[in-house]
Amino acid sequence: MIVEVCSNSMESALYAQGAGAHRIELCSELTIGGITPSYGLIKKVMEMLSIPVHVLIRPRSGDFFYSDHEFQIMLEDIAICSSLGVNGIVSGVLKPDLQVDWDRTSALIEASGSCSFTFHRAFDLINDPEETFIELQKMGVDSLLTSGQASSAMEGISLLKQLHKKSNTCTIMPGAGIRDHNAVYFKQAGFKAIHLSATKRILNTAILPKISMNSARGIAENEVLVSDPDILKKVIESVN
Repeated sequence: MIVEVCSNSMESALYAQGAGAHRIELCSELTIGGITPSYGLIKKVMEMLSIPVHVLIRPRSGDFFYSDHEFQIMLEDIAICSSLGVNGIVSGVLKPDLQVDWDRTSALIEASGSCSFTFHRAFDLINDPEETFIELQKMGVDSLLTSGQASSAMEGISLLKQLHKKSNTCTIMPGAGIRDHNAVYFKQAGFKAIHLSATKRILNTAILPKISMNSARGIAENEVLVSDPDILKKVIESVN
């Protein structure tokens, strides 16, 4: 089973590789669902990791309906990723009615070239998941990252299993809420890949600033999110 770790920093990426992850999805800002990481981070990760690296292409947080300018940025980011030799692109575009924007998603796949393409959890917002999955598979999407349209993959297991039965060229990759205590369940259910971040909070500085630059819903100013290598090792050991 492939264990893909969603890594939000150089440290998390190195922890994931050291723990035995098969590949990473590189992004920034996990607390807002992830956005495209910086050029410098992608470049450094590609220099230091030996496992495959997939990169999230999402220009901002919020919904998955993008302006023309934002879409052009996504295409530029994919071109940069290709020039740096990344192995995969993780992206997707919806329309305001929460259906897949087929034209733009097709353009992203074409721009990705030889990189594998994962359609991300924007899928969990659409209204007709089974038919949409069939169309994504026909379009050439290699993997689908989804929680089964639930708060966690365990809660969405019924839909995940239905999608898995319909998959032949596109891998269903459950993600959301997967940890060391439940990862093996997905292997036993027949899935070929899982996705997790396994983050923990650590104090990054001893002093909490008087004025926070974060929103009230974010993490504290003196904390950062990094992948927990102990949890990752337990997950990977449990499925392999």
